[in-house]
Amino acid sequence: MPEIEVSAMTFGPYAVARVDGRTLMVPNAAPGDRLEVAITSRRGDVSYAKVERVIAAGPDRRVPPCRFLPQCGGCDWQHLNYAAQLRAKAELIAAGLRRANIDVSAENLVAPAPEEFGYRSRIRLKVGHDGKLGFHRLGSNELVQIDRCLVASPSIRLPDVLASALRNLEELEIVASGERQVVVALMRKPPSAADMDRARRILADDASMQGIILKGGRAREVIGDPAVSINVESGLDLTIDADLFSQVNHAQNRKLVGTVMEMGSIERRMRVLDIFCGAGNLSLPAARRGASVNAIDADELAIASATKNAARLGFGDTKFIAGKALEAVQFLIRAKYRPEIVILDPPRTGAAELMESII
Repeated sequence: MPEIEVSAMTFGPYAVARVDGRTLMVPNAAPGDRLEVAITSRRGDVSYAKVERVIAAGPDRRVPPCRFLPQCGGCDWQHLNYAAQLRAKAELIAAGLRRANIDVSAENLVAPAPEEFGYRSRIRLKVGHDGKLGFHRLGSNELVQIDRCLVASPSIRLPDVLASALRNLEELEIVASGERQVVVALMRKPPSAADMDRARRILADDASMQGIILKGGRAREVIGDPAVSINVESGLDLTIDADLFSQVNHAQNRKLVGTVMEMGSIERRMRVLDIFCGAGNLSLPAARRGASVNAIDADELAIASATKNAARLGFGDTKFIAGKALEAVQFLIRAKYRPEIVILDPPRTGAAELMESII
């Protein structure tokens, strides 16, 4: 078995080393580690390995605080202390920007979260055939059962009874709502009448559960109260259904909102276009500052939620448009609409197709 020394972290769960002139990707490794590894696969010029023995630990390695690691594949870097995680993320972001000819320093590029653990307002768990809940093992479809998640809000409790009662369950998403929670059941088939009855009985018996949303195929059935409140900045709370997208770390999201408002110098009567607006995470803070906001998203439920929140908050100079981003932007161009500020918060696939139209 080769002995290696880890040089850096890269995206996902991997650290990077070199062996026999090849790049070696090793999960559960830390910069500065000296390791004995076993090669598991080769793809082109890259080899993948697993750690067999830690000969000497790097300066930033720690025992993962979560007792389900390293079996659970839900978290990648808990074996690094938090300061080292921040440095590694900043270096990766700076390197990516440099490849786009944007020279930035990695120093202070990533804002630390107020809390390393207990910050996630929502988690999505896999469901085994016997109703067991957990995450997949890294690189596998094997379920690692858990009874709690260290990064989840302390108010989140695993709904084992619901997982055992419903048929055709694939995943359960649990969303914190104060001291209670809303559970989103993602099913392989549309929920049956029997599923609905079981969910109603469980909701009636579980004081910690505020609502249940059953989703399968094109069906979406709501039992109880599905709404959660999200504080996006001081004095501004949005009410959205639990199955709509929201940033999982509310404290960091408030930093994001404040930074965007500051960078855009958003003020009264400014024309703002928010593309991929979701339920209004950035649109409604801009409207609160008196801006005239047009906002676009393909999710009709998110657009309906944003519209309701704008009306409830008295933000009259807002228009939320349900549609594909490129088609909506091209329509606005034909309509001679010219914003002063464009906000983009796209999914991971990015927004390259929009750049020419935005310019």
